[in-house]
Amino acid sequence: MSKLTDVPKRILIGRALRSDRLGETLLPKRVALPVFASDPLSSVAYAPGEVLLVLSIAGLSAYHFSPWIAVAVVVLMFTVVASYRQNVHAYPSGGGDYEVATTNLGPKAGLTVASALLVDYVLTVAVSISSGIENLGSAVPFVVENKVACAIGVIVLLTLMNLRGVRESGTLFAIPTYVFVAGVFLMIAWGAFRAVVLGDDMHAPTADFEIKPEHPGLAGFALVFLLLRAFSSGCAALTGVEAISNGVPGFRKPKSRNAATTLALMGLLAVTMFCGIIALAAATDVRMAENPAKDLVHNGVPLGPGYVQDPVISQVAEAVFGHGSFLFVVLAAATALVLFLAANTAYNGFPLLGSILAQDRYLPRQLHTRGDRLAFSNGIVLLAGAAALLVSIYGADSTRLIQLYIVGVFVSFTLSQIGMVRHWNRLLATEKGQAERRHMIRSRAINAFGAFFTGLVLVVVLLTKFTHGAWVALLGMCIFYVTMTAIRRHYDRVAEEIAAPDAPSEDTARPSRVHSVVLVSKVHRPALRALAYAKLLRSDTLEAVSVNVDAEETRALREEWERRDIDVPLKVLDSPYREVTRPVIEYVKSLRAQSPRDVVSVIIPEYVVGHWYEHFLHNQSALRLKGRLLFTPGVMVTSVPYQLESSEAAKLRARKRQDWAAPGSVRRGPAERAKDSSPRT
Repeated sequence: MSKLTDVPKRILIGRALRSDRLGETLLPKRVALPVFASDPLSSVAYAPGEVLLVLSIAGLSAYHFSPWIAVAVVVLMFTVVASYRQNVHAYPSGGGDYEVATTNLGPKAGLTVASALLVDYVLTVAVSISSGIENLGSAVPFVVENKVACAIGVIVLLTLMNLRGVRESGTLFAIPTYVFVAGVFLMIAWGAFRAVVLGDDMHAPTADFEIKPEHPGLAGFALVFLLLRAFSSGCAALTGVEAISNGVPGFRKPKSRNAATTLALMGLLAVTMFCGIIALAAATDVRMAENPAKDLVHNGVPLGPGYVQDPVISQVAEAVFGHGSFLFVVLAAATALVLFLAANTAYNGFPLLGSILAQDRYLPRQLHTRGDRLAFSNGIVLLAGAAALLVSIYGADSTRLIQLYIVGVFVSFTLSQIGMVRHWNRLLATEKGQAERRHMIRSRAINAFGAFFTGLVLVVVLLTKFTHGAWVALLGMCIFYVTMTAIRRHYDRVAEEIAAPDAPSEDTARPSRVHSVVLVSKVHRPALRALAYAKLLRSDTLEAVSVNVDAEETRALREEWERRDIDVPLKVLDSPYREVTRPVIEYVKSLRAQSPRDVVSVIIPEYVVGHWYEHFLHNQSALRLKGRLLFTPGVMVTSVPYQLESSEAAKLRARKRQDWAAPGSVRRGPAERAKDSSPRT
């Protein structure tokens, strides 16, 4: 069984890495940028389109508000980036928003932030994959016809890549991310050159269309609400910013400074690309509509259900580079690919946060341990499962999924910045140095403005998106919060229950006597070995126990017992209903009832087999007995193994596998070479 599972595992995720090689998995800034910032960088592929889609409700006249919405998003981006640069310097341990909120606002606030981030990470994977599938589907019909299956397939592929380790997956993801960024910057520069220097008229493929407004003539509060909704949709460009503060331990030293530099670079790139695409969309007369079949009109006729609305970035690229040109194709391919890879931000943030929460006993402890490739494998698999479930429920529809988006991230933004304000207040109360105080006051002002701005955006998002699906994200946050609270309560209860007392207790007191019971069904080698072991224990009372389920077998057992003159008394338990487990349990309980201060030691002979299918043929009664006896106080269960020939063959196969260099296997030399940890090829 080990051979069947180990070889494919090594082929898929590579050879296992020693714990002392963790430092080799740390990331330089050039790799950390695509690893931790692929989500906000790729969001410029759909965030401008979301703004125009919302504005189209009021008609073409509302498009002139898009530059102002872009300015508001830019101010918010710079505010969040500046605020998080304070976070990574003050809390470099990798807890990010969760640690900030827990330390300064209390465990409940920290758990709220953690719940929001976990939901946001799952949604990041679902939205990014679904959006990438839709972009790819415009060119490959098979993908559109099988959206859910293709999306889940991409999730599985990304999961395997991340199981290979952060550094290895980051190197793979760096190339398409940088190609996408370079392509967008080239498009912006060439578009500006054509418009300003050459004076060319660039027209998007939808430039000649008209927009039929759903609500023409909006004014007053209705217009303000529409603009706020468009702004909240544009805020999708900020998702993933917090991943860098959570991923500080993954950076090379100096960790905080490298993380802060990566944050600043990410913010500058994202803002420039977002504003450039918005500007080019206005210059090339891009037209978008929430319901293009009815609301986009050409020559007075609606386009109809057969029309496929391309994303804003695709329309702008076609206007700037020309349809079918090499640069247009390269940017289109890079956009689709980077949308898939945007999920990698969550694949790095979710497992790391899950590990910290597991360490704090809010999640199962299995999430705290690293896998073969020094990645948090259990967290990666859990994220993939949750995202796949969400994609299945929503049919890989990014339009429906994106309504759930950004609620969680702004909850964490706001509580984190409030926590940072309290952090600086606490330090200012004791700091006497003027230079340090000026630095702290400036940092507090940045975080205070960030708390106010992100809190305002959170209110806007909740008001404008709640009925469009944001309530599902809030429900997910509540489920995570309740689940993690219950897990912590369980761990606390267990820790309190098993804590060693200072004074002597019944756990440290020696039992009065030990009554050993050896379970036997026949006189064979496993039974004789178990009896020999039981005699070695020198118990106060030793007896063999058998259950009478077949009169002939029981009579044969008695005769063989007497013939061999075994010096251990044999007790046979009646079982009129041919059960094995219940009579033994009742007998053991009766022994405990007669002498509560005695300990009953139940010794069970077991077969050790070499093939996985043999487990179904042996030891089933022993497993049931052990499972039941675990719930009986004062009873100790001991297994005495007896190795069958098939187990010896399995041992021989294992020894041969050690000498066989399977693809990606860990090669271990003899003991005297243990110091040589360099990888061999």
